[in-house]
Amino acid sequence: MTETQVISGELSVTPELAAEHGLTPDEYRRILDLIGRTPTLTELGIFSAMWNEHCSYKSSKVHLRALPTAAPWVIQGPGENAGVIDIGDGLACVFKMESHNHPSYIEPYQGAATGVGGILRDVFTMGARPIACLDALFFGDPGHPRTRHLLSGVVAGIGGYGNSFGVPTVGGSLRFHSRYDGNCLVNAMAVGICRKDEIFYAAASGVGMPVVYLGSKTGRDGIHGASMASAEFGHDADTKRPAVQVGDPFSEKLLLEACLEIMAKGCVVAIQDMGAAGLTCSAVEMGAKGDLGITLDLDRVPCREEGMSAYEMMLSESQERMLMVLRPGKEAEAAAVFRKWGLDFAVIGETTPSRRFVVRHRGAVMADLPIKELGDLAPQYRRPYREPVRQKPIDAAAVAPPVGTADALERLLAAPDLCSRRWVWEQYDHVIGGDTVQRPGGDAAVVRVGEGPKALALATDVTPRYCEADPVEGGKQAVAECWRNLTAVGARPLAVTDNLNFGNPERPEIMGQLVGCIRGIAEACRALDFPVVSGNVSLYNETNGRAILPTPTIGGVGLIDDFRRSATLAFKREGEAIVLVGGPPSWLGQSAYLREICGREEGAPPPVDLAAEKRNGDIVRELIRAGMLTAVHDVSDGGVLVAIAEMAIASGIGAALAGAAGPPHAFWFGEDQARYVVTTAASEADALLARLAAANVPAARLGTTGGDALTLPGERPMLVTILRERFESWLPAFMAGRP
Repeated sequence: MTETQVISGELSVTPELAAEHGLTPDEYRRILDLIGRTPTLTELGIFSAMWNEHCSYKSSKVHLRALPTAAPWVIQGPGENAGVIDIGDGLACVFKMESHNHPSYIEPYQGAATGVGGILRDVFTMGARPIACLDALFFGDPGHPRTRHLLSGVVAGIGGYGNSFGVPTVGGSLRFHSRYDGNCLVNAMAVGICRKDEIFYAAASGVGMPVVYLGSKTGRDGIHGASMASAEFGHDADTKRPAVQVGDPFSEKLLLEACLEIMAKGCVVAIQDMGAAGLTCSAVEMGAKGDLGITLDLDRVPCREEGMSAYEMMLSESQERMLMVLRPGKEAEAAAVFRKWGLDFAVIGETTPSRRFVVRHRGAVMADLPIKELGDLAPQYRRPYREPVRQKPIDAAAVAPPVGTADALERLLAAPDLCSRRWVWEQYDHVIGGDTVQRPGGDAAVVRVGEGPKALALATDVTPRYCEADPVEGGKQAVAECWRNLTAVGARPLAVTDNLNFGNPERPEIMGQLVGCIRGIAEACRALDFPVVSGNVSLYNETNGRAILPTPTIGGVGLIDDFRRSATLAFKREGEAIVLVGGPPSWLGQSAYLREICGREEGAPPPVDLAAEKRNGDIVRELIRAGMLTAVHDVSDGGVLVAIAEMAIASGIGAALAGAAGPPHAFWFGEDQARYVVTTAASEADALLARLAAANVPAARLGTTGGDALTLPGERPMLVTILRERFESWLPAFMAGRP
């Protein structure tokens, strides 16, 4: 900015000021050509909010079109506040996942808390009552000085908001890697239920309809939050602290109840939550989707701070706010509902036929812009990309095991990425509402729908080191593992929400990661009939030029007809047969064993055979429904022996295991895909193997449950009590600052 001349109470807009708002010279010229004049400061702020990466998806939209989004059970795919699927009996499931990465790094408690608040609003804006939340968290190396602080604050923020709001946090994932040292990731997912004929959408309709502001008052918190989420961090991260919003879960609970009540009264034409870019984005999206104009009078906006400018009000991201198009004549009825709940209600504008976005403040027109260009016609880029050089497979036979199998297992169970997450989920209220059937710690959470017996299975998954080594296979594997986790509890996987977290898309190698992962996700979703119905893209996740690992988090929803017949991973009794579903493992490339035991993070990740994934998963679900399986666990990080150890730890029952088919370290710790460990009564073992063979699914008996230890030929016994101590102790010790 070269001058600070004030025009009509606002700074004059210059190319330098536009650049400070994150607009490129070409984008600023496009604005000048579009409106035929220099924009006001308020207009510049509106363009910067609507055309940034966070709101416009300008670097990813052309590639996201490749994702499959349709299926007979999909009611609403991407493009709304959340995705919606039909779950039968006249009910719909509404769900979405979003990121709050940059705010959580700057202010971990409030960043995570408002991330939860925002995703909950996305769900109940559609008319659904939230029934569950999940998360996917990624932090830097445990030895980094900020990691413990960030993890502590984020977990406290998620628990503080979700617990107070009254929704159970039922599952999620947690990973550590040095590439997240300067940019942690906080991905939050919310799931709700409504009647499928009572879904509410964001598109405005009708001319002269009142536009209503609902919820909490507007303040100066969160201004430029969306812009901050569209820029990489440098050495000035702490100077961005004012851009982090402050949440109030108790106000959000009141907002939920008021919104659902007013929806039931038939007052609502359209509704949109004020999330990223606040009043700007919500108003523009409602008008643009309905091919209508919107006029706002900011003098009517409830504010909690004196002297707020139009610029500040339009860009504030104060929490717990909604924008609604109301049916004419319903103002008094609607106002009574919101005031009963102690919330602000104000008619601040109306819909118009002009397709213009007009903002007035203190008697002056502060913005007059074409609304479609702001919303639907934001810039889109086909950025150049370079496909990463794929790493070569590692010959497992050439990897010399540095320690024995028993020692390796104990070390893996105590590794940061594989140890118990109990320290995290015990801080969440995961049973509030009384519908949580399977609690955190298993393959997927299971939440009852109403009184049952119908239930939803929920999971989040991704293996970033796979995506770094081979984005296409990594994208496929993230979907496949989520599909397996839902399958392992007996659910039929229905649909996906995604959160695509990457570095700076202006770098061809980063853009190549994004394109490759989307390609892999699309391929897997098509093969598994697992469409993407909602999601979020979070780019510029890097600090001082060092990007995060490519992290395309997948959140999946599956349906269980009767939760009483769902499966769990714990061994049930002694003397049962342990069976591996899927061929013998041998793949050590990018495995936890190679990294944690051998100190090598290299090689190609395991290839994903999607036909085998579907075939193996379909027969596992069939066997669960038939009552043949007493325990089921998918095989992922750490391989078969880690999966068996987790089953033993969950039950306190050991197992006598047979010898490995091939090099022991590759067989027990290889991370080949499309595999499950299952148990069945000894009398059913032959019948089970016959059914698997008939389905063309390879399988092998691994051993028998029983005793107080895992035993392997030639290895010392691995006492379950010792395994449990290794598994449960690392995270509490780390958070307590103990070595």
